[in-house]
Amino acid sequence: MATLSFKGKTFVQNHHLTVKYHQLVPKKDKSLTDKISLSDNLIIHGDNLKALKALLPTYAGKVKCIYIDPPYNTGFEKWLFNDNVNSPMMQEWLGKVVDKEDLTRHDKWLCMMMPRLKLLRELLSEDGVIFISCDDNELYNLKNILDDIFQESNWVGTIVWRNVTDNNPTNIAIEHEYIICFSKNKERLGSVWKSKISDAKEKLIKIGKELNKKYKDPNELQEAYNKWFRENKFYLGQLDRYKYIDKGGVYIGSQSVHNPGREGYRYDVIHPITKKPCKHPLMGYRFPENTMKELLAQGKILFGENENKIIELKVYAEEFEDKLPSVIQLDGRLGAYDLKEIFPETTKAFDNPKPVQLLKQIFSYLTNNTDLILDSFAGSGTTAHAVLALNKEDGGNRKFMLVECEDYADKITAERIRRVIKGVKKAKNEKLREGLGGTFSYFELGDPIEMESILEGSKLPSYFELARYVFYTATGEEFDPKKVDEKKNFIGESKEYEVYLFYKPDIEYLKSTSLTLDRAKTLGQYKGKKRLVFAPSKYLDTDYLLEYRIDYCQLPFEIYKLKE
Repeated sequence: MATLSFKGKTFVQNHHLTVKYHQLVPKKDKSLTDKISLSDNLIIHGDNLKALKALLPTYAGKVKCIYIDPPYNTGFEKWLFNDNVNSPMMQEWLGKVVDKEDLTRHDKWLCMMMPRLKLLRELLSEDGVIFISCDDNELYNLKNILDDIFQESNWVGTIVWRNVTDNNPTNIAIEHEYIICFSKNKERLGSVWKSKISDAKEKLIKIGKELNKKYKDPNELQEAYNKWFRENKFYLGQLDRYKYIDKGGVYIGSQSVHNPGREGYRYDVIHPITKKPCKHPLMGYRFPENTMKELLAQGKILFGENENKIIELKVYAEEFEDKLPSVIQLDGRLGAYDLKEIFPETTKAFDNPKPVQLLKQIFSYLTNNTDLILDSFAGSGTTAHAVLALNKEDGGNRKFMLVECEDYADKITAERIRRVIKGVKKAKNEKLREGLGGTFSYFELGDPIEMESILEGSKLPSYFELARYVFYTATGEEFDPKKVDEKKNFIGESKEYEVYLFYKPDIEYLKSTSLTLDRAKTLGQYKGKKRLVFAPSKYLDTDYLLEYRIDYCQLPFEIYKLKE
């Protein structure tokens, strides 16, 4: 496999390992929930590299779908390289705008992406997938770096999003972007991704019923639908093939009645007007004759003007089920229209937001009702909006996690979600007017958790934050906050250990608390697993530690991974 080389690669390959774990500080006033919790929908304000590392103790291996929309690196976005990598060259890059004149902008973009992609991969479940939006500026670099991190064999495919917005001053019109998809483990992906969920589908079904009530003459019905179709084709995306209407509703003519490449059934279907046998497909029909008779009786066969056209099977909008397409046609301006409805008080709340319809369509194919969806370049919050809208449609309970580093995380990202949850009174969309429902907890990235802080007694982490940190880093396994019992100093159980933490964010407590025989006895009855006990000091000799099956770790300490 070809390898991708770029300036700074050697310094960032393992940078994600050196990033410190940080506290996640809850902000009640910015949340929309009765009880702030890391198991709620999440919006996190802070550097996304540090935030992803902070999420590992709770969410490593649990995220089903990741969607990110990183800077396209066009040279006009003026993003900054902010990763404090231990390299003189990269220290020189720190905090400087990456613009069109920067000859190292592709190197900087790859250096920014590599550690984030490595942490995102750790957060993915074994059957999880990641979707990444980009355009021609970094398409090939992105594919190569993903081949390196996720392995080329785990490439699922690339979606071409035709957004019908030509902003290219050259002779070739640019009307598309890309969404690259990789899996963590392609062998675990399971069945083909299909969906029956879409706003466009609901629009088609609704208009079909409304027009059928109004028009009884078939020609008038089709003419009225043609007019509606022309006016609304803009919103239909891949459903713009549903060009016909009859008393059964809106439908598409599909020639799936024939079966090329495989010998089928040969029999005549008589044209209702000319009374002549309709043209046969090359290899016959897919259905047995009795099945075809049933379809004819149900009116589910579409004939041409005469017998010279191969008949087609009517597929109604209600029956729509399709694989995730490789080409999605959806006007990119819909994202701006979405925001204009939500923020009517401003002319432009955000530059180039993604359309809700685009992300909802993707999520509907591969996520189940309780899956977790992560976006670490959250922007205006389209991902969360799409998740809530999808839940509203199918009664699901998918959860979102957003990470946004910019100052607008509260005023735009979170505010958008507050409004769509509660309802936007003047919105044209009925569901948006009613409100999509849901909750979210808002966190800000806090101080790093490190030995020096505990030694000095400054910036001490909370009990819960330190528990998350020590449990994950010592066991390498998922931390479950529901298992914490602070009164008993119990913070969880791994495959090998019961884990205990004697700690308070109080320097006097840390100076005076130790693991004594009395405290060892409070750990309870031995259940077949060793006890991993973190405490500031101990007054137990080796014999007692063996008797009570205790592995002792001192606070303050440099955490080590017992699994290695």
